[in-house]
Amino acid sequence: MSASLAASTQLDELKKFTTVVADTGDFESIKKYSPQDATTNPTLIFKAVQQAEYKPLLEKAIADNKGSSLSGDALAKKIIDDLLIAFGTKILEIVPGRVSTEVDARLSFDVEATVEKARYLIGLYEKAGIARERILIKIASTWEGARAAEVCEKEGIHCNLTLLFSLPQAIACAEAGVTLISPFVGRIYDYYKAHTGKEYVGAEDPGVQSVQRVYNYYKKFGYKTQVMGASFRNIGEILELAGCDLLTISPDLLEKLQNSTDPVARKLSPEEAKASDIEKIDVTEKVFRWLLNEDPMATDKLSDGIRKFAADIVKLEEIILKSVV
Repeated sequence: MSASLAASTQLDELKKFTTVVADTGDFESIKKYSPQDATTNPTLIFKAVQQAEYKPLLEKAIADNKGSSLSGDALAKKIIDDLLIAFGTKILEIVPGRVSTEVDARLSFDVEATVEKARYLIGLYEKAGIARERILIKIASTWEGARAAEVCEKEGIHCNLTLLFSLPQAIACAEAGVTLISPFVGRIYDYYKAHTGKEYVGAEDPGVQSVQRVYNYYKKFGYKTQVMGASFRNIGEILELAGCDLLTISPDLLEKLQNSTDPVARKLSPEEAKASDIEKIDVTEKVFRWLLNEDPMATDKLSDGIRKFAADIVKLEEIILKSVV
């Protein structure tokens, strides 16, 4: 059969409804699946620099800072920032759209320091000749993260609010005018599976349901913030969110979508969301903190996610400090 007559893959079909983003720091995977955008995080970068083909990026970042007046932790942080920009710049040579680069998770409750870091990272990209329109600064969706993103967005620094597990977080981000949010489907699934012992499939998956609620709320009330489902555990979760603004997908699941020709049906649409019966919620800081407190899953996964991203930054710093001694 000729290529022109070959059946369309699930990945091809999904791209008709949704912008597909590669959730990886692996350049070859990004090339293989032709996503519009790409996202990275400290865990992905930490894993990447331990592979032989990516060590030169780390070695260059270290070499470029030889002779620096900085030392210790300050030097390690500077090298990590250079490394993040090196990965982002390489990724932008492959994807036509944007790359997300994450602020240090240890700043998740510090508005001023997060804004300062976002400005610094954007400055590094601009020195490398990359327009800020092609960068999304990833910030944890704490109350402080939303406030920092609000400042950044007003300065033309576009933000991706990550580690999002609940509607109050999503509303706070939308009210702050952020460009994009990343609700974590798989981590919500993990929590409920661990607490109930139940395997959730398709539309009954609580992670899927959470993103559906957020998407419908945004479209119902006309928020411009885009929804990018993230952290998937299986193909079923992805297919249940076909029609979401964006979906960021790991290479192993992109491969499964590429290898399947099963049909893909659109599950989310602005028209259906606008027709839905949803009440608006006024999310002040007090309301945000109370509603988050009342959601054990969101409280647990937000703090756990921040701790894990912070831990991987620390591991990166340890690798760097050993190399510069």
